[in-house]
Amino acid sequence: MLQSLAGSSCVRLVERHRSAWCFGLLVLGYLLYLVFGAVVFSSVELPYEDLLRQELRKLKRRFLEEHECLSEPQLEQFLGRVLEASNYGVSVLSNASGNWNWDFTSALFFASTVLSTTGYGHTVPLSDGGKAFCIIYSVIGIPFTLLFLTAVVQRITVHVTRRPVLYFHIRWGFSKQMVAIVHAVVLGFVTVSCFFFIPAAVFSVLEDDWNFLESFYFCFISLSTIGLGDYVPGEGYNQKFRELYKIGITCYLLLGLIAMLVVLETFCELHELKKFRKMFYVKKDKDEDQVHIVEHDQLSFSSITDQAASVKEEQKQSKPFVAAQVSAYAEDSASH
Repeated sequence: MLQSLAGSSCVRLVERHRSAWCFGLLVLGYLLYLVFGAVVFSSVELPYEDLLRQELRKLKRRFLEEHECLSEPQLEQFLGRVLEASNYGVSVLSNASGNWNWDFTSALFFASTVLSTTGYGHTVPLSDGGKAFCIIYSVIGIPFTLLFLTAVVQRITVHVTRRPVLYFHIRWGFSKQMVAIVHAVVLGFVTVSCFFFIPAAVFSVLEDDWNFLESFYFCFISLSTIGLGDYVPGEGYNQKFRELYKIGITCYLLLGLIAMLVVLETFCELHELKKFRKMFYVKKDKDEDQVHIVEHDQLSFSSITDQAASVKEEQKQSKPFVAAQVSAYAEDSASH
């Protein structure tokens, strides 16, 4: 008997705080996912980093042996300056001296990566004035971009998602949930094909040092706004039609970001995902809702009574004026 009562009380406790338990599991799962990613990345990339470090040490030792007139501190000072310049997008290599980082098309590409929060990091402002302007430009431009993307995605979602689903539901009598799921899958497949696979094939042809995997990697890193900056198109030596190429990449990033947001919004509107998301939200208490409703009704009623009182007051103030005008008109007519 006591065990059954204890079990029922535990069940009621869990049901009462179900949202909190689900949220705790969500936080735990996210932390475990972070740890899982760190373990995998470390185990995969650490051996390659060690090999690269050993290779650089051998190259440095061999260079110093071949050039005995150069001391190790002088070489490190030179390499440090070269690396510092490389972080700002400036290279001392002869095959990279022909590309400017701050011509108009490159600056347009940089502005698009800043406003979309992609930020490849291959080009950064050099001057203090440029850094200050970048801060002000981003503070205004990023919310402006969010507003722009929200408005565009909302309009596209109406024509691309909601109307087709409603049409098949009403015209053919299919289940609305089933139509929404099929539509989301088809839209996702079309988006991945048009903004990932096809551009990856194009980039693998236009970029000499990229294969298909590296091109697909660039497309995903860019459109997901991760922007690691290890692969940036249009930075090759003697790139043909570089200005036009940069403008095309800018348009591709904006259109691809809009397409990704439309797909994301389409999946978020699925009934199953809405139910799944509600598991982790805080549920509103009925008493609080009733209090808000009563307060809203009281405010509405008080505003209505205030308006009625003001109207009556205006009528009272206008009556003597009207009566005085009538009496004055009567006296004028009698005198005539």
